[in-house]
Amino acid sequence: MSSTGELRHTALDALHRSLGATMTDFAGWDMPLRYGSERDEHNAVRTRAGLFDLSHMGEITVTGPQAAALLDYALVGNIGGVKPGRARYTMICRADGGILDDLIVYRLAETEYMVVANASNAQAVLDALAERSAGFDAEVRDDRDAYALIAVQGPESPGILKSLTDADLDGLKYYAGLPGTVAGVPALIARTGYTGEDGFELFVKPEHAVELWQSLTKAGEGAGLVPCGLSCRDTLRLEAGMPLYGHELSTSLTPFDAGLGRVVKFDKEGDFVGREALREAAARAEQNPPRVWVGLVAEGRRVPRAGYPVVAGGEVIGEVTSGAPSPTLGKPIAMAYVDPAHAAPGTPGVGVDIRGSHEPYEVVALPFYKRQK
Repeated sequence: MSSTGELRHTALDALHRSLGATMTDFAGWDMPLRYGSERDEHNAVRTRAGLFDLSHMGEITVTGPQAAALLDYALVGNIGGVKPGRARYTMICRADGGILDDLIVYRLAETEYMVVANASNAQAVLDALAERSAGFDAEVRDDRDAYALIAVQGPESPGILKSLTDADLDGLKYYAGLPGTVAGVPALIARTGYTGEDGFELFVKPEHAVELWQSLTKAGEGAGLVPCGLSCRDTLRLEAGMPLYGHELSTSLTPFDAGLGRVVKFDKEGDFVGREALREAAARAEQNPPRVWVGLVAEGRRVPRAGYPVVAGGEVIGEVTSGAPSPTLGKPIAMAYVDPAHAAPGTPGVGVDIRGSHEPYEVVALPFYKRQK
């Protein structure tokens, strides 16, 4: 939200409207929810390619001789160990271990990093990094207005992008980024993503966004590329078993409560914010496992939503965090935190309380969908 309370608009706003997008308020941004059928958009990404405007994400640049040391102190991961040109998934936690946000950090150069935060938490992450930078020879810069972010995701995305760049896409590993030119536009080309498919994110100056979108659209015509909104992005990440802040992650959970303790690196040098609380959370999780993050697949047609109770034997044993119809599976699916006694795949008698009716669900291991390499 801008300081006047108005929705913020990306550089592609007029283009989305010209394509007939249904727009929605997402974390204070006016964003495309869908252009036509969200099921068709979802299936395009799974089988061909989809084009997303992700310019609402929050880019924060950290530079200086002690940039690595600052990020190692401020975040739970070993950021100093990331090689230039690579990226890492990590989290920023409060002193009590609660998750402030999950992040992707790109090491752009020896003393330059880009932290990408979720739109809803970008200001909180910026404030926390600025506060934690005291005493470090490093600068924290708000670069949210310096970038537009366009993603092309799906099995056809490498071919589409290759036709527009001479950057070494074949040599670009998963969770890496390199500077290059795409359709004549300078870009940071990253190979990350949030759909479960191969794909690329292109960080460019906002004034180049429309030109780049149009070039990608033209290059993707023969490959079945379609513009995609936030609605199918949600069902794609749900099928891929990827957490969404505010649903699977929150300040009331530590990474260990969320089953993502692997992102916490106790063996890195020096102290970091939340270390003691997280050590206690790790010990607690080992002795008395918290609720386990699982997948649920419906036996019927009713769709579970976030907050619905998960039940077994007449008792509440957990809570749904995300749920939607799965276009790929052809059934409703959900992610939930459930008591360990009911977390094993195939555990009998598990259901979801959907408005007073206990609907049967099968407990499955995540993710629901994994692409064929």
